[in-house]
Amino acid sequence: MKGKYLPTYKNIDGDSSIVSYAYDATSIEVIFGKGKQTTYIYTYGSAGMDHIERMKILADSGHGLNEYIRRYVNYKYASKS
Repeated sequence: MKGKYLPTYKNIDGDSSIVSYAYDATSIEVIFGKGKQTTYIYTYGSAGMDHIERMKILADSGHGLNEYIRRYVNYKYASKS
């Protein structure tokens, strides 16, 4: 997913450190941080299909993705950069 356009995360409540995200059929890329940014890629293989599909819905809604990641998939990423 690197190099693709990443939509800005809406951050409806204004309390998330997520800046942007992108996803494809089996994974989601989430970028955290306003200054130094860190990119996490979660996949069906690393976090499970149900979690990835829920994360896509939350990402598009602009609400709850950060909390969901903290609560359910925190260290289940496939890669971090």
